[in-house]
Amino acid sequence: MPCVALLSDVLDMHYLAPAFREHCPDIDLRLGKDLGPLDQIDAAVCWYPPHGLLAQLPQLQLVQSLAAGVDHITADPQLPRALPLCRIVDPEMATGMKAYVCWAVIHQQRQMPAYLASAAVGAWREQTMSPPGRHRVGIAGLGTLGLACAEALAAIGYSVRGWSRSAKADLPPGVAGFHGDAQLGEFLSGCDTLVCLLPLTPQTQGFLNAELFARLPRGAHLINVGRGAHLVEADLLRALDRGELSAATLDAFTQEPLPPEHPFWADPRILVTPHIATRTDVSVIAQQTLNNLALLQRGERPGTAVDLDRGY
Repeated sequence: MPCVALLSDVLDMHYLAPAFREHCPDIDLRLGKDLGPLDQIDAAVCWYPPHGLLAQLPQLQLVQSLAAGVDHITADPQLPRALPLCRIVDPEMATGMKAYVCWAVIHQQRQMPAYLASAAVGAWREQTMSPPGRHRVGIAGLGTLGLACAEALAAIGYSVRGWSRSAKADLPPGVAGFHGDAQLGEFLSGCDTLVCLLPLTPQTQGFLNAELFARLPRGAHLINVGRGAHLVEADLLRALDRGELSAATLDAFTQEPLPPEHPFWADPRILVTPHIATRTDVSVIAQQTLNNLALLQRGERPGTAVDLDRGY
């Protein structure tokens, strides 16, 4: 009977319990502040777990992220680096993400904010329209989610390019590839919309900053569906004021929930969504956690294990 703790400083994890009990009716599930004897816990499912807690679990065999990213776990300075850390891999996450990204691109490129404003006052006003092929969309980060978004946008007819730290083979048809620092400037110069889907690592923290915004075509649209820490918030506001950017669609923030007094809420150039670009079904989280734990107990390495040196 596995013993699994659901750990988070920011999220009520009780919503996961039914799925775990469905997949393993006899599971010993630990939630809340009273975790019982800590030396009985085999696995920890985490979303921003309390710092230092994982280091207090002497029999822990698996640290399982609630999502594809693990930066919310590796931010713990006391994280035992020898512990296997796994991320969620969910094919449906790509479906949700590409739907969100396509919507965000279309929403701005087809000038939907202006149409919504006209509709609110009952005004029939046409806006200038250009075909998708004249709008260049850049995807920074060509992992599973980035490639899915690039392929979907290209299928609609957008001019799509992608950038990654290292070269990517077998890009989808119609997607131009760029990689490394040497090709970043060329990539950015052709992004009327820039989508950030990079993993969060020490190298990508603050990636979306004043220097980068100045290298985009004037009036570009920024979509951040990566992590809040990718974005230097003050630099974004300055870039909007200077006209370097015309709009931003943001789904991830350094502080979540975003405080009501945050300036992003009141800025008509910024569209805020509450980290809902895509979600993993609770059944997938439970099943992958239990499968990963079983593999580790057999002495095997799960395919979703993270390389801590790379951060993904």
